[in-house]
Amino acid sequence: MQEALTIGQLAARSGVAQSALRYYERLGLIRADRTGGNQRRYHRGELRRVAFIRIAQQVGISLDEIRAALDSLPASRTPTAEDWARLSTAWRERLEEKISLLVRLRDDLDGCIGCGCLSLRRCALYNPADELAGEGPGARLTLPR
Repeated sequence: MQEALTIGQLAARSGVAQSALRYYERLGLIRADRTGGNQRRYHRGELRRVAFIRIAQQVGISLDEIRAALDSLPASRTPTAEDWARLSTAWRERLEEKISLLVRLRDDLDGCIGCGCLSLRRCALYNPADELAGEGPGARLTLPR
């Protein structure tokens, strides 16, 4: 099996568009070697990095934070399970907060959808006369305070 992947092969295996891979490379999130004809060749280990980037983005981690995390990984070897565990530990509290927010949102929406918003007295999201404006912007009844 060939060790290096073309950009098309990496895109096909990772499910990420070639344009996104070039963008990730430009940001320093992934690395490619160049052939004599200046074509990109990616080591198979880059598949893990791309998967990590996609998952981290899905849970709201910024590309800057992802780059900082990936920069902490060894460049000379494939990251170990311990390397990945260290990264996930750093984001654990943040992910727990997101899970809690999603559960609250789901439960509030269940109540809204269930009643059809016919009773503003019972609505968990109702904010008459924008009373909560003094507490700050956004969905004050749902977002953590």
